[in-house]
Amino acid sequence: MTEHPAETIRARSESKSSHAGTSWLKMAGALAGDVVIPLVAFYGLRGAQVNQWLALVLASLAPAATVAVTWVRQRRWDPMGTFVIAAMTLSLAVALVTGDPRTLLARESWITGLFGVWVIGSLATSRPFLLDIVIKLSTPELAERVAHLWQHSAVFHRWIRTASLAWGAAFLLDAGARVLMAYTLPVDSVPLLGVVLLIAALVIAQGASMLLGHRGGALKLLTGSDVISSGESAGADEGAAGGGKEVFGGSA
Repeated sequence: MTEHPAETIRARSESKSSHAGTSWLKMAGALAGDVVIPLVAFYGLRGAQVNQWLALVLASLAPAATVAVTWVRQRRWDPMGTFVIAAMTLSLAVALVTGDPRTLLARESWITGLFGVWVIGSLATSRPFLLDIVIKLSTPELAERVAHLWQHSAVFHRWIRTASLAWGAAFLLDAGARVLMAYTLPVDSVPLLGVVLLIAALVIAQGASMLLGHRGGALKLLTGSDVISSGESAGADEGAAGGGKEVFGGSA
């Protein structure tokens, strides 16, 4: 029996919505484990008269637990999770030696600073970190289009690279601000202000990325409201060759 076209369209629409919903649900879960739970734990422990240093140590265990749960569920090694665990272990080791709560607060800058370096450094590879994130948060159809644009569109290729610089710079500025706050502001106020700072950095980075994409025309290509010219495609091939031709298992 031949499936009715309307049913096919509806099924595809439901599949897209399900994929997008799952992606955003995973992101929300990660945000809760890395930001919300540690913040609630710290101020809850402080309310119970736990000293600042111990409250910070116990609150910092939540992100590690989130990474561990992710590893168990997915049953595979996660480079990002390994990075977070390594940074936390190193910073906690330093904090244990010093016993200083401000050192624990400053350790947040290690994570955001190294992450900023990672985002920018990934531009030297064939698959930048930001590109990987865009694909993971996209529906299968959109992810396929992103891969195609990365390989064949100079405009899109340029946008991913400039957006990566914007995100990397935002996290590096975040890291510098965290160090300043850790050693100049009251200890109990820093965790909350750190969350505000993170939100501001994310908003600025995303806003800059969208502005660059709009002005450069990459967003039109992404939404399918524009086409890729042959000259642009050739330019993208040359750009991809400079950063490595292997993209998503294929040649640029």
